Amino acid sequence: MRFKLLICGLLLHMMLPSASWAIAQSTLADNSLAETAPGFDYDQALTTSQAALGAQVGDYRFIDTGGEVLRFAQLRGKPLVLSMVYTSCYQICPMTTRHLSKVIQKARAALGDDSFTVAVVGFDSAVDTPDAMRYFGAKQNVSDQGWKLLSADKQTIEALSRDLGFLYYPSSNGFDHLIQATVIDAEGKVYRQVYGQVFDTPMLVDPLIELVLGREAPEQPLLANLVSKIKLFCTTYDPVRDGYYFDYSLFLGMLIGATIILFAGTVVVRGWH
Repeated sequence: MRFKLLICGLLLHMMLPSASWAIAQSTLADNSLAETAPGFDYDQALTTSQAALGAQVGDYRFIDTGGEVLRFAQLRGKPLVLSMVYTSCYQICPMTTRHLSKVIQKARAALGDDSFTVAVVGFDSAVDTPDAMRYFGAKQNVSDQGWKLLSADKQTIEALSRDLGFLYYPSSNGFDHLIQATVIDAEGKVYRQVYGQVFDTPMLVDPLIELVLGREAPEQPLLANLVSKIKLFCTTYDPVRDGYYFDYSLFLGMLIGATIILFAGTVVVRGWH
C-alpha cells in the first residue's frame, strides 16, 4: 500500500512541472495577444464616428448573399441604414441586429416599405463570406425583410470604415468596436450616427423621417412635395405605443391657420382698394 502511494506521489510530482508550464504558456499567449492588439478607446471611437458626419461614402464593391456584385452607387437614390457586424459574434451583434430590425419595422410602418434601404456589412472579411452573411441574416430573421447582407475584401472594409468613422480592433473576444448604425442620405453622405445595442425608436426613425419627407424632389410635382412637407410636420411619435402616427389635429390646425391668414390677407387687400 505504501509502495503504491509512493509511486502515485512520484507520478504526481513529475506531472506538476509540465502542468504549471502549460498554464504559464497559456497566460503568456493571452498577455501577448493583449499587448499586440491596439487598445480600444471609446472616447476616440465616438469622436471619430461623429467626425464622419457629412462624409461622402465611396462607390465600393460588395458581394451579396447570392454571389452577385453590388456597388455602393446602386444603394443611392434613397436613404440607407448601414450596420457593421461580424458574424462570429455570438451575443452583441445578433442582439443589436434584432433590435435594429424592430425599429426598422416601425420606420417602414410610418414611411413605407420602399422609402429607404437597410444594409448589413460583415467587417471581418476573412470570415464574413456571403454564406456566413446569409446564415447570420437567417438567424436574426432579417433575410426576408429586404435587407442587403454584404461581404467585401479587407481593403474595401478598411476604406468603408474610414468613411463611416467606424473603428474596430481585434481582441481576445473577437473584436472591440463601437456599436453604431449609420444613416446615409440619398446622395451617399453620412447623415446621422445611432449608438447602442438598444436605443430609443426616435433616434433612428426621426432622421429617416427628415430625409424621406423633408427632401425636395425636383422630379415630383409641387403637390407631392407639399404633401411630404405636411407629413413631415404631422407625423408624431407615440411613446406609449412606441410607434408613429399621422396627427390629423396638427393638419387641421395648419389648415385653419392658413385659412385665417388667407382671409386676413384678403380683407387687408380689399381695404387698400
